[in-house]
Amino acid sequence: MTTLSLGPTPARRDALARRIRLLVAATIAYNVIEAVVALTAGTLASSSALIGFGLDSVIEVSSAAAVAWQFSAREHAVREARERTALRIIAVSFLALAAYVAVDAVRALTGTGEADPSPLGIVIAALSLAIMPFLSAAQRRAGREIGSASAVADSKQTLLCTYLSAVLLLGLILNAAFGWSWADPVAALAIAGIAVKEGREAWRGKGCCAPAAGSQACAKSPVR
Repeated sequence: MTTLSLGPTPARRDALARRIRLLVAATIAYNVIEAVVALTAGTLASSSALIGFGLDSVIEVSSAAAVAWQFSAREHAVREARERTALRIIAVSFLALAAYVAVDAVRALTGTGEADPSPLGIVIAALSLAIMPFLSAAQRRAGREIGSASAVADSKQTLLCTYLSAVLLLGLILNAAFGWSWADPVAALAIAGIAVKEGREAWRGKGCCAPAAGSQACAKSPVR
C-alpha cells in the first residue's frame, strides 16, 4: 500500500516557521537601512525614483512585519488563523506601491523636475539587486513547503523589490551617463502592473502551494 504524504511533520513545520521568522527579520532589517539610504539620497539628488524606491522599502517592511506577526505564534492553528489578515496587509501594500509608482512615473514622464546623478543611489540599488533575490527565494521555498500563502506573497513582494532595484539602477546609470531621464519611469509603469497583479493574487490567497506539500491547507486558501 502506498503511503500518501500529508505535508510536513510538526517538527519540520516548526523548523520552517523558525526559518521564515529569521528571513523576515533579515528582510525588515535590510529594508529599514535601504529606506533610510534611498530617501536620503533621493532628497539630496531631487530624484523621484529614489524617493519612490525608499517608500517601497517602507511598504516592504510593513509586509514583512505582517508575516513576522503571523509566525510569532508558536501554535500552528494560531498562525493559520492569522493568515487572512496577513494576506490582506500584503495585498494592500502591493496596491499602494503600484499606485505610487504609477503616479510617480507619469509625473516623471511629463517632465516634473529632473534628478541629479546619485552615486549613493547607484550603490544601494546594486546592493539590493544582489541581496533581495536570495532572501525572496529562500522565503518562497519555506513558505510553499509549510503551506503559507502569506509567506509566499511576502517573498513576491521582496522579488518585486528586486525588479524595482534593477529598474532604478538602470535608470540612475542611464541618467548619469546619457541624461535619459525617461528610461526609469517607462520601466516603472511595467513594474506597477506587476504589483497590481501580485496584489490581487495576495488578496485572493493564490499561489501558496508547492506540489510536494500534499496538504489541503493551500488548496483551500482562507482568503477568497
